[in-house]
Amino acid sequence: MRLFARLGAASAAAVVATLALTTLTVPAAHADPPDNDPAAAWTAAQDGPPQYPGVHVDWDVPITMSDGTVLKSNVYRPMDAAGHIVDTPLPTIVNMTPYTKLAYMLLDSAVSIPGLFDGVTDLINRFDLFDLNGTPLSSLGDQIKVLSGGGGRVVAADRHLIQSGYTEIVADVRGTGFSEGVWPVFGEREQQDTAEIAQWAANQPWSDGKIGLAGVSNGGISALQGAEQQPESVKAVFSVVPGSDLLRDTVAPGGGFDIGFVPFWLLAVNTAKWLPDLSSIATGNFDWKWLADRVASPITFIDTLLRALVVPSVDAIPADMKQLLDPEGPFRSGITGHPDRITAPTFIVGGWHDIFNNSESTAYNAIPLPADQKKLLMGDWYHVTLGSGLGVAGAPPRLDVLQHAWFDKWLKGIDNGIDAYSPATLFQQGGGWTSSDRYPRAGMTYARQYLSADPSGTAGTVVHDGSLSATAPSEPTTLTVSPGLSTVCSRDGAQGTAGVLGIIDACGKDSRLAEVAALTFTGQPVGAPTAISGSVNVHLNTVLDATDGYWSATLNDVAPDGQSTVLTTGQLTASLRKLDEDKSKKSPNGDYTAPFPTLTLEDRQAIVPGEPTTLEVGLEPTDAVLQPGHRLRVDIYAANFPKGMMIPALLLESQLRPQHLVLDPAAPSWVNVPSSTTF
Repeated sequence: MRLFARLGAASAAAVVATLALTTLTVPAAHADPPDNDPAAAWTAAQDGPPQYPGVHVDWDVPITMSDGTVLKSNVYRPMDAAGHIVDTPLPTIVNMTPYTKLAYMLLDSAVSIPGLFDGVTDLINRFDLFDLNGTPLSSLGDQIKVLSGGGGRVVAADRHLIQSGYTEIVADVRGTGFSEGVWPVFGEREQQDTAEIAQWAANQPWSDGKIGLAGVSNGGISALQGAEQQPESVKAVFSVVPGSDLLRDTVAPGGGFDIGFVPFWLLAVNTAKWLPDLSSIATGNFDWKWLADRVASPITFIDTLLRALVVPSVDAIPADMKQLLDPEGPFRSGITGHPDRITAPTFIVGGWHDIFNNSESTAYNAIPLPADQKKLLMGDWYHVTLGSGLGVAGAPPRLDVLQHAWFDKWLKGIDNGIDAYSPATLFQQGGGWTSSDRYPRAGMTYARQYLSADPSGTAGTVVHDGSLSATAPSEPTTLTVSPGLSTVCSRDGAQGTAGVLGIIDACGKDSRLAEVAALTFTGQPVGAPTAISGSVNVHLNTVLDATDGYWSATLNDVAPDGQSTVLTTGQLTASLRKLDEDKSKKSPNGDYTAPFPTLTLEDRQAIVPGEPTTLEVGLEPTDAVLQPGHRLRVDIYAANFPKGMMIPALLLESQLRPQHLVLDPAAPSWVNVPSSTTF
């Protein structure tokens, strides 16, 4: 049975106990909620008859920043039955976007078609349509069910939320959409803009001074970064699939450039920012400063990316590009979050295979607030499948329902029980929805599983079929693996493309095709359900034939029928292996659990060909359960395209030559796994 976080009424302990023992049934829209089911009440508050029947939109409202730059926003306000704009001061939600508020307006229009969107959502969720688990099309079903998970309204302006007594502002980020300026790409100025817009909203006559920050993906990042500025007016945050340490999340995870996502994201923003404000042209009020700013930076960061792809050597990298990798420089400082500065109650929604999984749970743990003021919900999602499967029996409520309840509590002071919601609502891979009082969940113990050359007899066509063992190998063995492209059809390939390639089950949910280019190491079947929760590290003793190389590792759940499903993943450029010891984490025995490479050219340590080099390949946080008869597996690759590709200057040094893993009793390789029982 799937377990889901229900709500208690008294103490946190009682809440957790209730969550662990009950199953939620989500009622049909507009049903009267049971008195003892706060989650059903949240759904009714979102889907029930609105307090105000209409929504008024002020288009292209100019907001002048402290440096004189004008940002454009759409301001959504409720209207009463007489068609008048409600003038009662209301709490306000701020949503920042680089994708143009025009696109958000189109999405808002699509989800607001009377009787259509809500009817489809209700139909899908009531009968759990498109639950294609157990079929070769299960990933297609996952993507279809995004429509009914509430993400559409969380991304755009949520008219149901507005009609319940909120104002919502959707603003174009500086240098994007209709806003003036040059796009800072999450820089300090962009973060300051979010805080200034929040304060501007708080000072308007239609605002009661209480501001919530919200958004999905880029908007979710802006929400966290804006809250980090600690604006006095910001009282709550609802952030969906946000990043925090963007360099390690997707720009250069392990020093390998995510070519499956970053170029397309840059292209999308830089293309959309050139769409002109046709209304201003028609009325003769065209913003010539907007045009001058676009001409000044026509393809922000794309030119830098193109130059990086043609630099032939490390010595030839120009100074301005090196500065981008300086941890103290403006770019890396801008894309590195500080969630420890957040003081407003914050709800973070993430996915175990989201491009930002590296920092979603980490950011949650860093926020210095008690459990009633911060929540984490992690689904078995890619970036584009966020919210898939929510709103059905046994699953959490939809995203729009949770967002509404969160803001009702912290902006309106409604005692709806959301503060007693499970601190960590986790989809346990291999199981189902569960609740926990923390992440990682309690009761985990780290232990080594050594990589052995002894065949497990469980792998299909692979480079080498090895084993996992509680003891180090007795004889030295060298295994060789070569760079290849099999990872294009893999869960890493799906994650690195934000989930686009995940539509193919044979790639996203089964690693057997990708493993043809891997060294695999498989353990014995477990005899009882075995939980894994937390960060994982793979310690490798390597030898290269060139001055650089690239390693990728995954932790997999192998079913009795042989299906190999990735639970978590990590990668590392060999020359960028230097660790920041102050930020790295270790288990009690001294083994790394979450190594933190500095990822700077100044700290680069060239490989000496033929000499052993120890690497710590940190894998992203995960939560899973191995069912009886299932096995743990580690896959080792010499490439990870398209999720990770060495920049050409380093790739040329590697010469794409075969790489060697040395399984030496005196210097063994292992995986450090947090689990509930001993393997």
